Amino acid sequence: MNRGRWVPALGLASLTLGLITIPATTATASGTQQAAACSLGLGAVNEKYGLQRQRVTAGNPPSVQPTEEFVANAFPNIDVRQSGSWVHEPNVAGFDYYGKIILGPYMYRAIYRSDDADAGVKLTRIGGGWDTFTFFEESRYDEGARPGSQAHTFEYGLRKDGVLFRWRETGGKFVATGSYPGFASVQTMALISQTRTYDTFLANTRGGALYTIRIPISNPLKPIVTKVRSSTWQGFDALVAERCGQYGTLLMGIDRDTQSGYLYAVGNANGTSTVINGLGKVPGSYNDPVNYRWTGVAFANPPLNGD
Repeated sequence: MNRGRWVPALGLASLTLGLITIPATTATASGTQQAAACSLGLGAVNEKYGLQRQRVTAGNPPSVQPTEEFVANAFPNIDVRQSGSWVHEPNVAGFDYYGKIILGPYMYRAIYRSDDADAGVKLTRIGGGWDTFTFFEESRYDEGARPGSQAHTFEYGLRKDGVLFRWRETGGKFVATGSYPGFASVQTMALISQTRTYDTFLANTRGGALYTIRIPISNPLKPIVTKVRSSTWQGFDALVAERCGQYGTLLMGIDRDTQSGYLYAVGNANGTSTVINGLGKVPGSYNDPVNYRWTGVAFANPPLNGD
């Protein structure tokens, strides 16, 4: 595949990105938070292991911890297409690991319990038709048990024809809350913000542009699309994001053609004025067919806050 694979913001010299020049050696995710204090949990599915986790930490250059491999041959002879983010939650005897995954044409709820490792990953089918989707993510927002608190879980799917869908998960069921066309040029997306009133994704296009897509939770579904960069981002097949500082994002872009990963500290989304600092190439080889974000339980962890 040849998409003009120019990876943005490489090297240690000053780098020109869009309308601003940023010295990568002084990268920050916000005015007060050093990006080096931030890290993200990178998940992957490969042919041997159904679930993997690796901690990627900001620095110049970035650093990684050894890959943690959970279940060998978890999805034998099944086409693993997409995965939403996965949660690690402590239980009495260990940890529960769970998320939603698309295998062939079907979506499943999946759970793996460390105290029942011999059982492997348990799958519960949700529904079919998911082989026509190129992207899926789940946004879990929960303010905890306090007066006036709010919580919701939304599922987002991008179909091959460029139609973006949203469902609210209620009582284990998907309730459709709208769709919106016009995203056929999007290559992949990453969730960067979760609030009471909207979710925001960062998306790159096949032509190299980078956009934010803010999606108010109100009906009907009306995304607000804002350009962040006009070129150079076409090389990434997967984007994985994590909260960094008070108003920023740690972003990893994965180019499967070159099996490379690159890390960025992204300031609060503000159109073409958004600060993006390149932190360099992430050590290791990244050629797994599916990547996703590892996170904690929503009510115990601060939400993403990049927009």
